[in-house]
This record gives sequence, structure tokens and C-alpha cells, in this order.
Amino acid sequence: MEIALACTSDRLNADASLVWRMAAGDEGALRALYAAYGRRVLAYAYRLTDSRLLAEEVVQDTLLAAWQGARRFRGDSRVLTWLLGIAHRQALNATRRKRLFLLDLEKAAPVADRVPGPQAQAEGLDRRRVLQGALGELSANHQAVLELVFYQELSLKEAAEVCGCPVGTVKSRLSYAKAHLREALTRAGLQAEDVL
Repeated sequence: MEIALACTSDRLNADASLVWRMAAGDEGALRALYAAYGRRVLAYAYRLTDSRLLAEEVVQDTLLAAWQGARRFRGDSRVLTWLLGIAHRQALNATRRKRLFLLDLEKAAPVADRVPGPQAQAEGLDRRRVLQGALGELSANHQAVLELVFYQELSLKEAAEVCGCPVGTVKSRLSYAKAHLREALTRAGLQAEDVL
């Protein structure tokens, strides 16, 4: 137990040191931070934007904002929490810009209706389709909370820091999102217990 706590403490100190080195203008620290957390930030951004290209842009914007804001890092939270908070705001801004752009495109030219492909044969594929549809029905805030708690494995307090809201709001969003997903699976005749 003491070894695990010491390793965690060492990691927190090393991460904070990277940010403080960035604040001093050390580009190598930025590269090290990207090497440590770039994939996790990209995964989070992808889940929020549903676009690999947009997610990569969000990661770049996040790293730029982290570089520029490193002096303001107080060390009150984990560096990952700080980075995901920046990525959260960047992703929401990018998604808003994308929606505005798509609205402009829709006004410019009518878009043909999409023809659905053949229905998945395997129950696993069907469940995934239903889940993706249900996730798409959730607001960006609800999706973000699911991503932070289940995929990024942040605590509710850390998720609240990332989202910039109280812990109670995170709990409420998480509860609503899980209930929505269960309901969608039940409507589709699938076992919700297999997923949630």
C-alpha cells in the first residue's frame, strides 16, 4: 500500500514538474506531457466530437492552451484532470463551430437522405448500434461525464473539475445518462445488464 501511494505521489510530482517546466519555456516538457497523456486526451476529444480529424485539432488546441496557461497551473488537481478540463472546453468550442458550419452547408445545398446499410447480424453489433444511437441522443455534457467517469476513470470530483460544475451535477448527469442508455437497450430488446 505504501509503495503504491509513493508511486502515485511520485507520478503527481513528476507531472506537476512538467507543467512548471513548460511555464519556464521548456518545450521538452510539453513533448513529455504529450507522450504521457496525448492518447487519453485524443480519446476523450474523439468521444466528444465524434470526428478523428476534429479530435486531433482539439488535442493541438489543448496542448497550445496548456503551454500558454502553464503559469496558471496551481497543482490543486492532477495534471490529467487539468488537461481534460482544457480539452473539454476546446472540444465544446470545436463542436459548436462544426455545427455552425454544417448549418451553413445545409442552407447552401440540400443534403440527400442517408440510406441505411444492411442490419447487423450479430447481437454485439446490434447492441453497439443501439448504444451509439443512444449516446448520440445525449447532450455533450452527459456524454462528457460518461467518458470521464467510465473511460478516463476519473473520480466524480475530478470529473466535476473538468466540466466546471458541482459534483452533484456530475452525479445527476451520470444517473440520467445511464438511465437513458438502459432504456434504449430495453426498447431494442437487449439486456441492459450486459452493458451498464
